[in-house]
Amino acid sequence: MLGIDAITTPLLQRSGLGPVLTDDVAALEQQASRFARTQMRPAGQRLDRLSATKVIAPGSPLFDYLAAVESSGLFDISALMTLDAAAQATLLPVLSEELGWGDVGLALLSLVGAFPAFMAMMTGDPELIQRFGPLRGCWVGAQPDRGSDLLDINGTEHYPAATRQSGNLIAHFDGDDIILNGQSAAWISGAPIAESGVIYAACKGGNGIYDTEGHLNMAAILVPFDEPGVSKGLPLDKFGQRPLPQGEIFFDSVRLPARYAFAVGEPARLSLYGSVTYANMHMAMLFAGVARATFEHVLRYVHERRQGGVPLIKHQHVRARVFALWQKLEAARAMVTRVVEFNFSSGGPHGLSSLNGKTFVTRAAFEIATEATALFGGNGLTREYPIEKLLRDTQTALIQDGENNMLGLIGGGWLNRWYEELQPYG
Repeated sequence: MLGIDAITTPLLQRSGLGPVLTDDVAALEQQASRFARTQMRPAGQRLDRLSATKVIAPGSPLFDYLAAVESSGLFDISALMTLDAAAQATLLPVLSEELGWGDVGLALLSLVGAFPAFMAMMTGDPELIQRFGPLRGCWVGAQPDRGSDLLDINGTEHYPAATRQSGNLIAHFDGDDIILNGQSAAWISGAPIAESGVIYAACKGGNGIYDTEGHLNMAAILVPFDEPGVSKGLPLDKFGQRPLPQGEIFFDSVRLPARYAFAVGEPARLSLYGSVTYANMHMAMLFAGVARATFEHVLRYVHERRQGGVPLIKHQHVRARVFALWQKLEAARAMVTRVVEFNFSSGGPHGLSSLNGKTFVTRAAFEIATEATALFGGNGLTREYPIEKLLRDTQTALIQDGENNMLGLIGGGWLNRWYEELQPYG
């Protein structure tokens, strides 16, 4: 290492200090990068300027993008799951970063769209696999009166002596059927175009809504949206990630075969925990890509924009600010590596790992986008440049898939539990 023959320009991989990729991983990275550059970015920029209703209207660029996704094979979760843990831990961050670099809203849409088909496959039930495999999906947990409460799966953060909110989405068994009533929140990703969903709902059991420990009795249910009683509200017109359609879903006495509830009681609670753990990890991986995209826009801009008779980069203070952004990007990417390696190790996966990554990386991406806006000056506030979109997308991420402060409370609770139970320092 110390035998350096010459001082040369550093060879950075994807704008950072990552190792040289193997041929197989490099080929996947190139495929994902090409797809992100030629399909995701152009579609994301066009969709960002449309109203929420036009995003999902016939003829929208969204459906051209979805057709391109189908032929690309890049979002085939079932294929990735056939790989061993080490291969998944290597491939997922590379693939996800490139897709987040392209357009994070579209990347999230493709991931949630595959979720019901994946959960059906995990059941091993041929009928469920056949029924849900071809359907575009979403997953439903949040409800109008049950937002951050959804994340507090162990019930550690509810107010002392208060009853945990059950939400208004309730399931109950009726002989060989399960019946679902209520509605989702308006923030369900992919809902306006989804054909199916994985629904996490409170379920009336032998003890009612709550079990003997005060946890919600829950059911995890696969629901086709062509069933009688399923309807949708208007798509949500929102601030950030506008290419990602979101909206509410209503369930009015939706009657399904009981086997569509693939997990009930404690298994459903564990399924929800696993879904949130997986989602938070993916948020970290995707937003590392958003942070990288922002940094690359900045680096190009400060070489092109002239002030004081020279490009911005020639000013010492600008170089120092650019370096500080790059440091933050590298820290975020290092966090992703650490989180993914832990989750695919014998000690993982764990919610503490994933929420650690989600909160750290999304905050870093937002801070990078905020400073990028300042470096772009007035140009950063216009739609002519990509920075204002990235700022909106990253600010949205601070709330998405778990508001960061709430996740931090849960993370602190896990650290407390680890210390009290294991006494790690004697």
